[in-house]
Amino acid sequence: MIQLHTVPTPNGHKISIMLEETGLPYEVIEYDITKGDQFKPEYLAINPNNKLPAIVDTDPIGQGEPISVFETGAILIYLAEKTGRLLPADPQQRYAVLKWLMFQVSAVGPLQGQAHHFIRYAREDQPYAKTRYMNETLRQCRVLEGQLQQHAYLAGSDYSIADIATWPWVRALRLIGVHMKQDFPHLYRWYKTLDQREAVQRGKDVINGFIYSLPPNTFFALDDKTWSYSFGEEQYRPR
Repeated sequence: MIQLHTVPTPNGHKISIMLEETGLPYEVIEYDITKGDQFKPEYLAINPNNKLPAIVDTDPIGQGEPISVFETGAILIYLAEKTGRLLPADPQQRYAVLKWLMFQVSAVGPLQGQAHHFIRYAREDQPYAKTRYMNETLRQCRVLEGQLQQHAYLAGSDYSIADIATWPWVRALRLIGVHMKQDFPHLYRWYKTLDQREAVQRGKDVINGFIYSLPPNTFFALDDKTWSYSFGEEQYRPR
């Protein structure tokens, strides 16, 4: 059994989609990060970096004691290796998948996440930061557009964990005002193709992601406690 410790974010939805694709049995353990659940000692024992999601596999590869895995790239690789799915064994194909997976976890998620922060959450208007991270988000969209103009999926002709990692963040582009259908037609085609998969439909809303229905550039005025847990004193104090 896989225990999925998660929240309704693009990173959380990567893993629930992967679990639905593989058919592995799993239990959802939901966290409320506005109340500081991510700092509870029992969760820090799983992920000392306090970020979600993470998994605990009680029936791990190789048997033995339960294995905990955090960081979404590591989780996706673990689940792919456990099931023998969505990560090819052939070295040429395998590294085609891994390089696009690493592009997502090192660039698409972190830097698009900064665009979301400064547009939708930051308490002070910071035009430079908004411009900087929106420009980077659009540059990344052009990279993806070029790849998908030539290939059905990010790593070539086959669906893989690279696509699963990237799709939830592409889903979130609308929230920061990116017009995907108009400006990135190949990325949009790929997005709609994945959206039609039954496992993606099940996994994308394992915990309801209501934010995806909001108008673009909706600003969230976080209360002081929520701000502290996410971006302030509680997030950064030593533990």
